[in-house]
Amino acid sequence: MQTEEAKKKKKSHNDYYLQQKERPPSPIEIQYNSHITHFWIMARPLAVPPHLNPLRLKTTLKMAISKLKFIQEKKTAITKQQRRQLSELLSQGKESSSKIRVENIIRDDIYIELLEILELYCELLLARLPILLERTTVEKNLQEAVNSIIYSANHTELKELITIKDILIYKFGGPEFAQPILDNKNGEEVPEKVVKRCDIEPPSETLVDLYLCEIARAYNVPYSGLKEEEATNATGDKNNNDDNDDDDDDDGGQKEFGLAEPLGGVAVKPVFKNHDPKIQEESDFDALKARFAALKGTSP
Repeated sequence: MQTEEAKKKKKSHNDYYLQQKERPPSPIEIQYNSHITHFWIMARPLAVPPHLNPLRLKTTLKMAISKLKFIQEKKTAITKQQRRQLSELLSQGKESSSKIRVENIIRDDIYIELLEILELYCELLLARLPILLERTTVEKNLQEAVNSIIYSANHTELKELITIKDILIYKFGGPEFAQPILDNKNGEEVPEKVVKRCDIEPPSETLVDLYLCEIARAYNVPYSGLKEEEATNATGDKNNNDDNDDDDDDDGGQKEFGLAEPLGGVAVKPVFKNHDPKIQEESDFDALKARFAALKGTSP
């Protein structure tokens, strides 16, 4: 058992510490504490992203490729089902509702295209992983893949892509390396095909109408926009035929074009430019039409 003297001594120590705690610090103590705090901040290790472990990066790339393929298959199956449901709405004459719902299909298709591009970039980085790890700067033939993953990782639902993005940023210079890519001010850092598919702008009326036309053709259901498109195409064909008839002579022969004599013996071929905005606009969606090729033989 403690003696009375020991208890008094302990109590006096406790009272002293309480008094020291309650009193304001002296200027000397403030200066001392500030030096200690500054030294601790400067001496502690900085927060480091995932370590650039070759095995970790290789494993993450493989997992990202696997998940990208899985999500593409899942989204594709969902969009096929949504197209079938949309064809039922068109058959019932509910075009206003169809135009609203088709926007989800368009967004999913654009997202699937983004995942396809990122899958190719991940496969490229995986194939050239030794080069990627050996160099301190990005190789020119890997610049597009690295920049695209850094720019678009946050636009996807894959944690693996975000991990790859953090590793690449840490590897090639930190925030100073990543910021110009994320800003993409001049549009030169990231390919336009990636930037467009990361954009969340609502689809244009032309794109909505084109989607509904393709769905109506694939499932053989009525749609007013399909009739307008066929009428426009028929009018364009008729105008082309009329132009060809004007070039013929009265005796049924074809009118000769008067071409100037080529200079320097170089054969010059006449170039006919098409200024029809309708044809130019449709050419931008050739890739889109190819997406529905698998649905041509599908019955609702």
